[in-house]
Amino acid sequence: MLVLTRKENESIMIGGDIEVKVLDVRDNQVKVGIVAPRSVAVHRREVYLAIQAENAQAAAPATIDGIDKLIPRY
Repeated sequence: MLVLTRKENESIMIGGDIEVKVLDVRDNQVKVGIVAPRSVAVHRREVYLAIQAENAQAAAPATIDGIDKLIPRY
């Protein structure tokens, strides 16, 4: 892990096209801005993990119970 110290209005570059800028520092909270190409997904970690869990669940094999719910009963 690379650890950097930045002050307000300073930034770091990731590769040549992603910039992470420190916008504000108050109490124990840091506000950051991220400039990245539209092709790069940027999420908070908790959102990213929720997306990964949802994708894993959607890719899991269907169970008999799941199949029964898809078949209409007449």
